[in-house]
Amino acid sequence: MPVPKSNKRQLTVISTSLVLLIVQILAGKPAVAEAIPVLTDKALVIALRAGGYNLYFRHVATDWSQSDNVQKSGDWLSCDARHMRQLSDTGRAAAVAIGEAIRALDIPVGKVLASPYCRTVETARLMKLGVVIPTTEVMNLRSAEYFGGRSAIVASAQALLATPPAPRVNTVIVAHGNVAREATPVYPGEGDAIVFQPDGMGNFRYIGEITPVDWPRIMETMLD
Repeated sequence: MPVPKSNKRQLTVISTSLVLLIVQILAGKPAVAEAIPVLTDKALVIALRAGGYNLYFRHVATDWSQSDNVQKSGDWLSCDARHMRQLSDTGRAAAVAIGEAIRALDIPVGKVLASPYCRTVETARLMKLGVVIPTTEVMNLRSAEYFGGRSAIVASAQALLATPPAPRVNTVIVAHGNVAREATPVYPGEGDAIVFQPDGMGNFRYIGEITPVDWPRIMETMLD
């Protein structure tokens, strides 16, 4: 009997989580995340309104006809499409809409952190959720050689996701797909928000996901 499409993503995430758990056990390390989504739509928004979560956004849609050309430290700061891949107009509109939805849904946001790449900082700024603080803790892995290597970035990203936000607010982190893929059991698409709950003991748990196309539906449900 074929698996319904609606279940395929969840099964993939769960399978990835089991592999991660086995690898960590064999390596003598504690599991850093669970990948069983427990909250969606209205239940997820209600939880976020209470604060205590880290929302990891992959930057919104980019122009894939452009390419990153990092030749030296700091090249990633460039907003010149001739040198670094930038957001598309569709992506910019999505970032604005996501920010509007978060505000309309009364989801409290404390810190807003972003990888220093132009496309991640721009995504965070267009959301207008607060002052954007660039951080190399979630640096794109393609530039990891300038920050101690891939394993160092993965470790710093996991530590950030395990850090509880201030009371009654959530932390927003805007970064890259490759960091999420290596540091968590989830590989988000452009503009996806992955919600993690720190446990206060150095670990974090995957709670759910909101894609750019989910926000209007959730708003309609919550604000009806």
